[in-house]
Amino acid sequence: MISIALDGPAGAGKSTVAKGAAKALGFIYVDTGALYRTVGLKFLREGYDTNLDCHIDAILKTIEVDIKFIDGTQHVFLNGEDVSEAIRTPEASMMASAVSAKPPVRAFLLEMQRKLARENNVLMDGRDIGTVVLPNATLKFFVTASVEERATRRYKELKEKGSDVSYEEVYKDIETRDYNDSHREIAPLKPAEDSIMFDTTGNTLQESIDNLIKAIKERIN
Repeated sequence: MISIALDGPAGAGKSTVAKGAAKALGFIYVDTGALYRTVGLKFLREGYDTNLDCHIDAILKTIEVDIKFIDGTQHVFLNGEDVSEAIRTPEASMMASAVSAKPPVRAFLLEMQRKLARENNVLMDGRDIGTVVLPNATLKFFVTASVEERATRRYKELKEKGSDVSYEEVYKDIETRDYNDSHREIAPLKPAEDSIMFDTTGNTLQESIDNLIKAIKERIN
């Protein structure tokens, strides 16, 4: 099986670029951030904030996360409920960052991610795919873009979905998440030593997808 790891900060375009490249290559696309958002959504619904002042292991025992590919698109399920849209709020994003720093949560989701890579040709994106989840991945990319561009992209995405959010709020959320993700003790966000840097600043979505496909084909053919 061929496994391609894409890591990088929030809003760099990992998910949309990975999704487009996976479709063109005939690979399964795995958005691991959606898994953490799903766990985070459960904690939000239980009434907890990002301090996570609770018994994490006890709550994890009440969580069943599942991935299904419907018409080629990844859907995530929380205890049987399709929460693919519910996890895309700024609140779910911040909670995803909080729960991902907790070792029990990372252990809870780790084997699910590795099993997908063992059984399929995958293009998997996240924060620590190349460094922790798939350290022996066939190829590793670190996807990035300027904070300004990432904030602009996320702001437009949220507004298109009807979210009442300001650009300033989105910018601050991205800065906060960048700091939290790169400074956590467990699996901090950083490029793997053997990763290929992939900057999407200034590119259209299609340009980024085409560039990634080209980079992959040059290295696995």
